[in-house]
Amino acid sequence: MIRSGRVQLNGTTKRDPETPVRLHSDHIEVDHRGVGIARKIYLMLHKPRGVVTTASDEKARKTVYAFLSEGMPWVAPVGRLDKASEGLLLLTNDPEWAAQITAPETHLEKTYHVQVEGMVNETLPEEMVKGVRAEDGEFLRAKSAGILRRGERNTWVVVVLDEGKNRQIRRMLAQAGVTVLRLVRVSVGSLSLVGLAKGACRALTETEKRMLDTAIHRPPWH
Repeated sequence: MIRSGRVQLNGTTKRDPETPVRLHSDHIEVDHRGVGIARKIYLMLHKPRGVVTTASDEKARKTVYAFLSEGMPWVAPVGRLDKASEGLLLLTNDPEWAAQITAPETHLEKTYHVQVEGMVNETLPEEMVKGVRAEDGEFLRAKSAGILRRGERNTWVVVVLDEGKNRQIRRMLAQAGVTVLRLVRVSVGSLSLVGLAKGACRALTETEKRMLDTAIHRPPWH
């Protein structure tokens, strides 16, 4: 857009994208229309299983953007849920906030309900908290874990993470020889999936946003 001459800086067309700008005093226009600060958007989505967490997919699979309202301004997922996982996914156009939500040093808790095949050993939750060494050598651990309920053919396990590593729960359970059947993220910090139907998306309330900001030590609506 800049190189094509569509952007004006203080009334003058600039074609160099590296032209310095004083954000608090310079006036920027695109096609002679003023550019304002975008309204910050914070959404929560109940991601269904089988949907990918990308804007587009080379295999033409359904993406999380199919569940957003038509005309929604650009937003990006906060972290990821892989195609086989489901549950609570945050989206925002505030990249600084997103980075703080996912940063390991904030230790924001994320809770997962995991259905696994068979009757697992009673010591499994303790082993996950102690930590395991993945096949690639990375050390993985859960903040807490426990047995939710048992069935004749499977077991539901609750796992709380305070760090986000790629496919962390699946890799930990694989090391224990346990097969994951379903993986559902049910909460992020104080934000819960309760009341949000599968595939539904809504904006965070001021209270929900404030509680998350407090958890990551960020001034509300910064």
